[in-house]
Amino acid sequence: MLVLTRKRDESIMIGDDIKIIVVDVRGDQVKLGIDAPRHIPVHREEVYKEIQEENRRAALKEAPDLSALGRVLRGPAEKPDGDA
Repeated sequence: MLVLTRKRDESIMIGDDIKIIVVDVRGDQVKLGIDAPRHIPVHREEVYKEIQEENRRAALKEAPDLSALGRVLRGPAEKPDGDA
């Protein structure tokens, strides 16, 4: 882990397009500003972990049986020739 010391209004760069800015420091709380492209998701760690857990739970669910839906969408079955 890289540990950096920054003061208020100082920043760090991650790659060419992510900038982390120290906005405020009060006691044991640090307020950060994050400037990143829209296609890069930015979450607090606890939110990120919950998203990952929800994705894991969704992947473990059984796929729904769509055969009944297919029958409904096709309409009533046609009778074979010769049946009246």
